[in-house]
Amino acid sequence: QVQLVESGGGLVQAGGSLRLSCAASGISFSLNTMGWYRQASGQQREFIARYTNSGSTNTADSVKGRFTISRDNAKNTVYLQMNSLKPEDTAVYYCYARYYAYESWGQGTQVTVSS
Repeated sequence: QVQLVESGGGLVQAGGSLRLSCAASGISFSLNTMGWYRQASGQQREFIARYTNSGSTNTADSVKGRFTISRDNAKNTVYLQMNSLKPEDTAVYYCYARYYAYESWGQGTQVTVSS
């Protein structure tokens, strides 16, 4: 019933930009905290950013100043604008939704940044 579908990943050169999208269905979108994690090859999944149901945002120190999370409740979509991309940003990026103890995850979208 719950489905999160990421899109917008791809191959970019260092210094470039991408905007990831996550379209949600099967949830009351405005009641959920939405966010992004990433997982580089051989590494643990890393928190990137979240946008709470009350309007607060948080971003990880590793991407602060470069990545911006936003959401459009009318479109049931959360975005991750990624600027000044670095090779170390290469990872699979996952969208998540959280409502109390309930969590849902997307399948991920690959972002590759070439040097």
